[in-house]
Amino acid sequence: MPLRRRDRIEPTDDWQQLELLVRSPGQRTYELIRPVVLFGQPPAERAAETSTAARTVYRHVARFDERGLVGLEPPPKIAKHHRLPAELRQAILDLKREHPPLNIYEITTICWARFGQRPSPHTVKRLLAEQPPPPRATRRFSPYRQIVDPAERRLAIIRLHSEGWNKRSIAAYLETSRVTVHETLKRWLAEGVAGLDDKSSAPKQPAHKATLRAIATIKELQANPELGEWRVHAALKRAGIFLSPRTCGRILALNRKLYGLPKPAATPKAARPMPFAARHRHQIWSVDIRYLDHRLGDFRVYCISVLDNYSRAILASGLSRTQDLTAYLLILYMAIRQHGAPGVLVSDSGGVFLAKQAQAIYAALGIEKREIDRRQPWQNYIETTFNVQRRMADWDFARAATWADLLAAHDHWVAEYNYQDHWAHRQRDDGKRSPAQVLGWVRGTVFSAQELQRVFYATRSGRTLDRAGYVRFRRWRLYAERGLRGEAVAVWLYGERLTLAFSDEPLAHYTVTYQPDKRHLKTVTEERRFETPHRSPQPSLWEWGDGEWLTVLRLPDYAPRTTRAGGQGQLPLFVLDDVG
Repeated sequence: MPLRRRDRIEPTDDWQQLELLVRSPGQRTYELIRPVVLFGQPPAERAAETSTAARTVYRHVARFDERGLVGLEPPPKIAKHHRLPAELRQAILDLKREHPPLNIYEITTICWARFGQRPSPHTVKRLLAEQPPPPRATRRFSPYRQIVDPAERRLAIIRLHSEGWNKRSIAAYLETSRVTVHETLKRWLAEGVAGLDDKSSAPKQPAHKATLRAIATIKELQANPELGEWRVHAALKRAGIFLSPRTCGRILALNRKLYGLPKPAATPKAARPMPFAARHRHQIWSVDIRYLDHRLGDFRVYCISVLDNYSRAILASGLSRTQDLTAYLLILYMAIRQHGAPGVLVSDSGGVFLAKQAQAIYAALGIEKREIDRRQPWQNYIETTFNVQRRMADWDFARAATWADLLAAHDHWVAEYNYQDHWAHRQRDDGKRSPAQVLGWVRGTVFSAQELQRVFYATRSGRTLDRAGYVRFRRWRLYAERGLRGEAVAVWLYGERLTLAFSDEPLAHYTVTYQPDKRHLKTVTEERRFETPHRSPQPSLWEWGDGEWLTVLRLPDYAPRTTRAGGQGQLPLFVLDDVG
């Protein structure tokens, strides 16, 4: 083949001109290292002349000394998947052939567990695309149920897991369930080799958990015929006796048969979706008033309660002899003071819940007020709680002979309800079963005492009892309780009802009338004083008769201001003339 005629060019050692004349990477490398190889020029000096890294010059010279002219050409590029060790490449192909559903990331994890090297997912993908593995001919492990020895079956799971297989792939490869894989690994971690063999399914504890103490305790609880197996189970658990609800039900049935005890009336109803279900604590509260079928003297008894819809915890509850706005606001104030304000408050369309004063308080605290549909009490979560109250506490309420007994029964019910297991929490993953555990330390929107006082100022005022147990309020002196002298009490006034309360517990009710200015009180009449545990330990010297002890005293009006005798009053600071 005839050579192509070339243009004559004068020889030069200028590197910039040489770079323009070279036509291949090998020729360029030759011109770069020629002064170093032929004339012994230092590589660092040559690197400075050609603006090349000194390490590059050293590397090219070393390759030329080792391989000659072949070393002038750059080494061919090798794909990353060809750089993998042969053992690792073969393991990747074997894994894909053994279990085709394995994805790329699982294969990299298995390689890291077996060889201590995690190849790139792209490298594995290119390797499998270039060399697709042949179909599987044999298996390392037979399907789980086909392995006769139980220890060998579980050992296959352990070996695959130690190689980096995840639980899903192990279950699919051995044709078993993930639960089996999980339980096997759990036993291996807890017991080691001893956990590989089959174990007897016989109970490890005594078969009869229902001891005489448990049966006797259930017999005592069964004095309240409204308690069912779940409530008895929760009460026993709180007392340190752990029996399943079914066991409690069998013992209850046995006691009814032996002693002729009545059975609680069951009223099964179909479950319906709740429109006010909460997703977190203090998102939605429910409030309602329940009439207790119990009379002490000539007055009725009402239970006012506030419930958190998420945890089902009673946030505040109290007994009242009226169902007016003052009694409701007292319980609402107690709940907000202890737990903060909710996002939504749900109730029925009762007048006390929709009063203008209550609406102003909701708006000031940022509470959204919602009502259930008419004649649909099941939409209010607290109705379910009141049904629980009927079973747990109505029997104790009926036996109460005094107001103090009623308060004690109510407080006992609130504590037992909040700290016993609740049916709604029986399947929680975190192990919290009681409303108090679910509620925990979380609070709603917190307000300071001064902010709450400002919000409730129209109906609530603070006063301090004098040494005789009286408070001064709008030029009247009203008796509260002599045993609480020096203590701070709350004065709740709404409409014609005035209530004195200490620690959110009513002490006395008064009926008032107003003067024409609608602010100053014209008359105050004692309506009722409550029996409280705060009575003075010092007994009275004698019993007061009617008209001898006044619980309401009208204080004299302030004397009009008068100037000093012969005085002309305060003189003006300066006198203005006609122009000024």
